[in-house]
Amino acid sequence: MFKFWGSQEEQVRPPQDVITQSWYPPSVSSSHPGTPGSTSSRPQSPSHVSPAEAAGIISALKDKSVDELRKLLSDKDAYNQFLLSLDQIKIQNNLRDELREETLQLASENMEKEPRIMELRNQCRIIRTTELAAAEEKLNELDRKKKEILNLCSPASLIRRLQERMKETEEESDNLHRQLLDREIDLGSFTHKYKKLRMDYHRRALIQLAATTT
Repeated sequence: MFKFWGSQEEQVRPPQDVITQSWYPPSVSSSHPGTPGSTSSRPQSPSHVSPAEAAGIISALKDKSVDELRKLLSDKDAYNQFLLSLDQIKIQNNLRDELREETLQLASENMEKEPRIMELRNQCRIIRTTELAAAEEKLNELDRKKKEILNLCSPASLIRRLQERMKETEEESDNLHRQLLDREIDLGSFTHKYKKLRMDYHRRALIQLAATTT
């Protein structure tokens, strides 16, 4: 990569121990001119740099002198300073700082809401133990009444009640007839009441017959 230096290519080659330092990025150290054996023995890491980013890095390096390039390869602090001066790194650092600030702000807002959350939680607990219990009891009572009404309105229940009323009418007719025989009631009153009772009895009998045959 340094062929434009001409005869100085061998002079800018750093010592071998500088290339093998563990802090140096593999992508950079593999691109540094060295012996053929050293480049073949070092694994090449995949590059994730876009062409635009690579062009920006090359633009930042092309105007540096040989001494400056040698210093980047041998001085960790100089290398880090150069890395932090790149626009791509600045953008990433700014984005990181913005995300950190937003995270801290959200965490602070959540901490401020904690007392209100605890208050609402206590209110829910009170409602669940008092108002909810009373509402459930009222609901159970209404459900019980609903079942009673449904049972009373069922066909079987209506027929049974109709039969009970027919039996009561029959007993009232017998009592009225006995009163007539015992002369406890006159014939006119007997005829009026007895006629009404028998009409009610036969009307209910016809209703029962229609309900049982449909």
